[in-house]
Amino acid sequence: MAELAQFAKMNGLGNEIIVADMRGRTDRVSAAAARALNADPATRFDQIMAIHEPKLAGTHNYIEILNSDGSHAQACGNGMRCVVQALAAETGQKLFTFQTVAGILNAEEHQDGTISVDMGRPRFGWQDIPLAEEFRDTRMIELQVGPIDDPALHSPSVVSMGNPHAIFWVDGDVNGYDLERFGPLLENHPIFPERANISVGHVTARDSIHLRTWERGAGLTRACGSAACAAAVCAARTGRTDRQVTVNVPGGPLAIHWRDDDHVIMTGPAEWEFSGRFDPATGAWLRETEGAA
Repeated sequence: MAELAQFAKMNGLGNEIIVADMRGRTDRVSAAAARALNADPATRFDQIMAIHEPKLAGTHNYIEILNSDGSHAQACGNGMRCVVQALAAETGQKLFTFQTVAGILNAEEHQDGTISVDMGRPRFGWQDIPLAEEFRDTRMIELQVGPIDDPALHSPSVVSMGNPHAIFWVDGDVNGYDLERFGPLLENHPIFPERANISVGHVTARDSIHLRTWERGAGLTRACGSAACAAAVCAARTGRTDRQVTVNVPGGPLAIHWRDDDHVIMTGPAEWEFSGRFDPATGAWLRETEGAA
C-alpha cells in the first residue's frame, strides 16, 4: 500500500461525504479509488472532497470533487460545508476562500456550528448550463416524463449552479414520484451534454420548498446543496417564492438566500462520523486506530 492520506467520513444533512486531505501530496484521488470506497458500506459516499494546496493566490485551498461513480463534479454545497467544518476544527479559522473548477467559493463557520457557503451566481443561459439546443427562456423547457398527452412530469426549470440542474415543479408530495426510475434516464438525456442533476420540487409557501434530487454521478441523495440552491433561484425566478427560502430535503432543512448581488448563500450543518487513512490510487483504507478495513 502506498503512503496513505488522511480522510474524514462526514455528512451534510445525510449527504454522505469523504473529506480527503491531499495537502502536501502530488497525487490525486483516482476514479478507481472512488469506486472502491463507494463499494464498501462503511465508506459509501455521494461525493469526495479532496483538499489540495492552493493554486491561486488569495485562496486557502483547491478543492477537487469526485462523485461515487468516479466522475468529477463541479460543485457540492453540502461537501463544502464538511470541508469547512474539518478545516475549522483543525485550524480554528472561521472564514475560508476555496478554488474549485466552478470558480471561487467563500465560506464561513458560525458560532452555532452552522456553515454558510457562497455558491456564486446562477447561470441561466442555455449554453452556460449547458443544453444541447437553444432555449431562450430556461425558466421552463420542453422536456417530459410519461405519455405526451398526460406526462407525469414536464416543463422543468433549468439552471447552472456550477453544475447543471433541472427542477420539475409538482403540486403534490415529492415522494409520490419514482425518481429512482426516471432520474437516471433524465440525467443522461441528450438535452444535457454534461448530464444533469434532476430534482422534483413542491413549493409549500413563499418561503418553503420540498425537494428530492437524483444527483448526477451519485444517484438518489438525502441532500444536494447545489440542487437546493438551484430550486430556490428557479422558484424565485418563476414567481413561486421570494428570494429567501427554506429548502426541505430528505436529510433536513437548508436555508437559501439569493441575494440582491446575485450570489446564492446556502446555510446548514455538517457532521463528522469517523476518520481514517486511505490509498488515493486504490481506495484501500484503514480506520483510525484500527486494522485494515
